[in-house]
Amino acid sequence: MLGVLGLIAEQARTVDWPAVLRSLREIPAAVLALAGALAAASFCVYASYDPIGAQIAGARVGRWRAAATGVVSYILNLNLGSLVGGIAVRFRLYGRAGLHADTVAHILAASMATNWLGYFGLGGALFLLRPPALPPSWAIDGEGLRLLGAAMLLVVLAYVGACAWFRRGGRAAPRWTIRGHAVELPNLRIALLQLAVSAANWALIGAVVWTLLQHRIDYASVLTAMLVAAVAGVLTHVPAGLGVLEAVVVALLSHKLPAGELLGALLAYRALYYLGPLALAVPAFFALDAFRTPPASSTA
Repeated sequence: MLGVLGLIAEQARTVDWPAVLRSLREIPAAVLALAGALAAASFCVYASYDPIGAQIAGARVGRWRAAATGVVSYILNLNLGSLVGGIAVRFRLYGRAGLHADTVAHILAASMATNWLGYFGLGGALFLLRPPALPPSWAIDGEGLRLLGAAMLLVVLAYVGACAWFRRGGRAAPRWTIRGHAVELPNLRIALLQLAVSAANWALIGAVVWTLLQHRIDYASVLTAMLVAAVAGVLTHVPAGLGVLEAVVVALLSHKLPAGELLGALLAYRALYYLGPLALAVPAFFALDAFRTPPASSTA
């Protein structure tokens, strides 16, 4: 965390802010429209996470309700942090839908597993095959990233393999109890679905920034930088990853494009992927909160 915050401070002192604003203004409207469409596609893909989680948890909740709750939670998580958006909002809205806390926790755990399963699969492949050139001050080099990528892929293979092994022949998977909550692996079909939708979502996030950069940097490099920035944002616990995303992306890509142009594209990305959706998520939250389901339909 201290390393990333130091990186933010270092980058902020050297930024040519007039050049950043000029770069932002020069992004064509057609590029902004395409990036907005890709952002919308990302949210549509993410809308499948919570319905998948509800299926794994055996929760009696409508798919539209689960999808809407997941997207609203995701957007608030992006802007306000995971404790408020990703966790508290889910417990509030699913509670209003009549689900018990243990069922909500199961949905939340499954949704998080979906998110990071695709990250590990996509990021592991990129780190293993195309590790980025990291700043010399970082504690890991290209070889270390390759080892990390291989470990990430092994985690994905272990998860998918366990789902296939334990659930073959229609057998019930073994159940574990985590803090009083029973958790079991999904079947292979759902595990592969988790991997596919999550990898697609992370790929779309990278495509949004790649589009805003107008393809002046290769897509693989942009996606890798966004994946590294995502983990840095989680580790620092800064709401919306404010400054963390920009510092990491500039550190990884400034040798390919001036920092001003990178930051201009990232400001547009924040407007399209964070602030714009937030304006829709807040009224959607209150609408979902007002729509209450009787407790009788809480669990399967």
